[in-house]
Amino acid sequence: MNTELLLDHMTKQLRIPTIAKQYRSLAREAEERNLSYEEFLLALLEAEVQTREENQKQRRLMQASFPIQKTLNTYDFSLMPSLNRNRFITLAKGEFVEKKENIIFLGNSGTGKTHLAISLGIEMIQNGYKTKFITASALVDELLMAHEEHKIGALEKKWLKFDVIIIDELGYVPFTKMGAELLFQFFSSRYERASVIITSNLEFTEWTTVFGDEKMTAALLDRLTHRSHIHLLNGESYRFRQSMKQKEVGEG
Repeated sequence: MNTELLLDHMTKQLRIPTIAKQYRSLAREAEERNLSYEEFLLALLEAEVQTREENQKQRRLMQASFPIQKTLNTYDFSLMPSLNRNRFITLAKGEFVEKKENIIFLGNSGTGKTHLAISLGIEMIQNGYKTKFITASALVDELLMAHEEHKIGALEKKWLKFDVIIIDELGYVPFTKMGAELLFQFFSSRYERASVIITSNLEFTEWTTVFGDEKMTAALLDRLTHRSHIHLLNGESYRFRQSMKQKEVGEG
């Protein structure tokens, strides 16, 4: 059996497909550039590692279940003067995840809360963190089902595998008493253990309308805001202002 056949067999057995694809071309390049064996080996391993990292990011992106792909570069901070762009660039580095801190976006509908939350979520995946996106109502439905099936513990363990959970649209739909209690328990289980990013159209003083119980709401806010970056996005709709800006550019 010749060398190439042996190499093809062994790279398949060792599950290093990128090396299998590239060793011939890299060997020719190494020969032309008079590289040492160590430099050739390093080039092979770098190619394999790079591909694996990229594949892992793609898997994490799929696993995150983002409804749409958004980036910080596509958010027009000039339309939301209350926000500091540099602060978001700092947050995008992921230090808040290491510190188990939360991010909360509060503001009217259309102010770009979900855009910013998804953008940071994608940045976290680029930084190697496991991220998951879900709406508040879908999360409560999942918690209620797990409660009925006596699987709450297993579900919480599953969610704790994620470094960051983005909970979108908290406050759009009021919960049942049981749903509110389970969501409170969910947030409590992540407190100082893993990060959450929350978007809500309600000010904190209005959260009682969603959770019902004043004491429970106060206790929840105490936990959530203890180690949080809170961003207020009030005022005119970001989407409306963006469309008007584009219209002006078009007319100009």
